[in-house]
Amino acid sequence: MTQDSPCYRVAFHRRLLAPQYWPAWLAVGFLSLLAWLPPRGRQGLAAGLLMLCRPLCRKPMRIARANLAACYPQLSREEREAMLNRLLHCFLSTALGMGELAVRSREYLSERIQIQGLGHLQRAQDSGKPIIFLVPHMFALEHAGVGLTMMGLPMVGFVKHHRNPVFNWFACRQRIRFGGELFHRDMGIATVIRALKQGNSLFYLPDQDHGPRQSEFAPFFGAQKATLPVISRIARCSGAVILPLSSGYVGDRVQIRIDPALSVESLDRYDEARALNQQMERLISRHPDQYMWFLKLLKTRPEGEARLY
Repeated sequence: MTQDSPCYRVAFHRRLLAPQYWPAWLAVGFLSLLAWLPPRGRQGLAAGLLMLCRPLCRKPMRIARANLAACYPQLSREEREAMLNRLLHCFLSTALGMGELAVRSREYLSERIQIQGLGHLQRAQDSGKPIIFLVPHMFALEHAGVGLTMMGLPMVGFVKHHRNPVFNWFACRQRIRFGGELFHRDMGIATVIRALKQGNSLFYLPDQDHGPRQSEFAPFFGAQKATLPVISRIARCSGAVILPLSSGYVGDRVQIRIDPALSVESLDRYDEARALNQQMERLISRHPDQYMWFLKLLKTRPEGEARLY
């Protein structure tokens, strides 16, 4: 980010080659090599690493286990543990495959990423309005952003600064390799609205827990979740169209599915929160074991309910 532009840019610099960053470069090189391994090969490697990584992932596994118990009370403990195993396998496969977004060709990625529902996207574009894609935290989310950018859609993304500058450079490079701009996620709603008014499109992820201050509790699967109902204000101020979008791995492909436009502008705060959670449930249910259940989604609890984490 510079004084002249609010965009978040990370340029390569020679200081990134200092010895303290060599382990990070080894990791980047390893991911770049794995990018040339077929997806099923990475899935097999992830399966082999599963038992080794479980002891290293105790905290995220504990969080995911609590989330699954709260959201899927109808499932048995054995069913939830099986889902947790699939979740960890998908997480590892995704991590091993992140290099492909940074080094593989446009032709390869266009073949790997398949987008359905382009008619809904075309209608939104024909209206001349910017687009807010309503999306949950799925493991294939980065592929969705790259896929839309490769189509020529002007996209902006919001990032969190990584403490390791090599990983920070690598992550930002892969996200804007085919176009688009990045902003730091602390830039605020005004920056989001300004970017949309300039004709950009963006992903809006309403499923994180932002605390009780301005949130509304609404049903989310089998639990009550604190949800921030602000997308209606963003859409109203920017004139944007809201398109729900899901992303998931299906065999050797990444399947992106765009749904018809959603209207929440006329809803009150609770009904908007409920509508957002209903959309999240629907989109997550297409690939339930590819959702980031490791997040503290239910950190804020209704009065009188015990903490989950």
